[in-house]
Amino acid sequence: MPLDLLSKTPLPENLPKELKEALHIASNSKNKEEFLFTIYNLLIKKYKGNRLKTFTKIFEIKEKNLDLLWHKNGFLHCTNINYILRSLLINSKFFKESDIRIKWTLIWYISPHQYLQINVGNKWINVDIWSHNFGIKFGDYSHGWH
Repeated sequence: MPLDLLSKTPLPENLPKELKEALHIASNSKNKEEFLFTIYNLLIKKYKGNRLKTFTKIFEIKEKNLDLLWHKNGFLHCTNINYILRSLLINSKFFKESDIRIKWTLIWYISPHQYLQINVGNKWINVDIWSHNFGIKFGDYSHGWH
């Protein structure tokens, strides 16, 4: 299940067709950072976090069917969005598992929240797609009251 509390959820061997199409959109990227930014922009248009739904849809956190997750729009749990992002990055020609760190923080100092750190060669970039609609930009992550 994509809780990724102590380790990364194993990725499926094959991506669904629609995720392969997303990879194709970003395939002309010149480098890791450009690829990551292209995928980031694709995913922030499709998914977003929601404080209330984080609790009211808590049982959806266990979903790991990429096809089912990809066909959703709007709210997904942070772990589910990161599972999709990891799947896309690992299945690209740019990234491997060692380029991705799963990180945890507390939002409002009480609510656990997951974001990713991605190695783009000479630096690590924080990626928090779930929090984008709360004003968190590429390279930052939600924490505390922020």
